[in-house]
Amino acid sequence: MSFMNVVTAKALTKDYGALRAVDAVDFEIAKGECFGFLGPNGAGKTTVMRIIYCFMPPTSGEVRVFGMDVTKKPSGIKAKIGVMPQEDNLDPDLTVFENLIVYARYFDIPKKISSGLATELLEFVELQGKAGVKIGNLSGGMKRRLILARSLINNPELLVLDEPTTGLDPHSRHAVWDKLNLLKAKETTLILTTHYMEEAEKLCDRVAIMDSGRIITIESPARLMQMHGGNLEDVYLKLTGVRLAGEAS
Repeated sequence: MSFMNVVTAKALTKDYGALRAVDAVDFEIAKGECFGFLGPNGAGKTTVMRIIYCFMPPTSGEVRVFGMDVTKKPSGIKAKIGVMPQEDNLDPDLTVFENLIVYARYFDIPKKISSGLATELLEFVELQGKAGVKIGNLSGGMKRRLILARSLINNPELLVLDEPTTGLDPHSRHAVWDKLNLLKAKETTLILTTHYMEEAEKLCDRVAIMDSGRIITIESPARLMQMHGGNLEDVYLKLTGVRLAGEAS
């Protein structure tokens, strides 16, 4: 069964005690689309992402992923998605290769299959020469590429990327963008949060600009720049009064 929209959210709301982190947002994400959430710290971007990949439930409203309700079918959803979290949560006691093999167990992928998958994925992210290296000996860019490889171990139809290139130098950032563009070409649906306007311009078909838990607008980067003038950074500043350039993650 195929769905035109991979993700649908209606009146999605999330409260942390008295704090409303996400305030009744609506959005739809189509199959094969790269959809970006842009906003300053505290805008609600990461909370929305965590609800989509079933890390936490919404307080109210509805979110469906592949037609499944996130509160009722989390295991069915998790089987079809990959997640590249913002934090580095690789196992430092294992090698690059072992990190992928161990992670594959969460999806009940037998070792005779996961070994081949791990080899292919390390080639994809250009880490084939680092298979036997411990995590502590990798650069920041290598770690991000390994986390991307790990998120692909179950051949996901949807990939969720939370600040995929935060803290990377320009060369490493472009290396990750190249890999994400290859996934886009294979019609993998991508959802990402980013502080980098250039990243959104390069990768995203549409972006949702968020501020204080609300979505201000959803539009293509090109259309936003056409409507408001200037680059995406200028558009963002005009719509929110906040400048993102150089902001810490």
